[in-house]
Amino acid sequence: MDRRTTYSSAAQSPAIEINKVLRNTYMLLALTIGFSAITATISMFLNVGMIGYFAMIIGGIISLFIVHKKADSASGLAWVFVFTGLFGGALGPLLSMYFAAGAGHVVAQALAATAVVFFTLSGYALVTKKDFSFLGGFLMVGLVVAIIGIIANIFLAIPAMSMAISALVVFIMSGLILFDTSRIIHGGETNYIRATVGLYLNIYNIFIHLLALIGMGED
Repeated sequence: MDRRTTYSSAAQSPAIEINKVLRNTYMLLALTIGFSAITATISMFLNVGMIGYFAMIIGGIISLFIVHKKADSASGLAWVFVFTGLFGGALGPLLSMYFAAGAGHVVAQALAATAVVFFTLSGYALVTKKDFSFLGGFLMVGLVVAIIGIIANIFLAIPAMSMAISALVVFIMSGLILFDTSRIIHGGETNYIRATVGLYLNIYNIFIHLLALIGMGED
């Protein structure tokens, strides 16, 4: 009896730990998205221009490296909010352009569509518990192609190419939601700070590129 009890407890321990990581990840993700919304609103009211936009993006990228370095320490939690706050603030100038053009409904549509994509895909991974680790290589290649396309289109400025790139990024980030959620479920990611940052970036990029797609579609 004691041996069976010990075995049962040992089997349950990984599941308990995974559930804890999941709970902490989604809780922190909700807080960081809310914080980003606040900093984006502040940025809009302050009428931050493109110089401020680039400054916050650069600061956000730097803080992202610090988050990964500090993820196993108590200070990592504070750096998550620095990172997401800066990236949220960088949304201000972009959103201001849409509202100034009377296209606030485009922002609402992109936000709603992003929420649907995230909850559907993350929920699917949680319910089915499928292992989506096989997507890793494919998604990495797609990400490299998208980055090359974005850099090339800075010089080419082809609208059709912009739409294709945005569609590709949305597709890749959707796959990464499945991949990242699956990693948590199967114990591949045990640090909820890193897990939160990964899912946050997926959601952020989906929103940005859905915004571009819907905006270009209505033009």
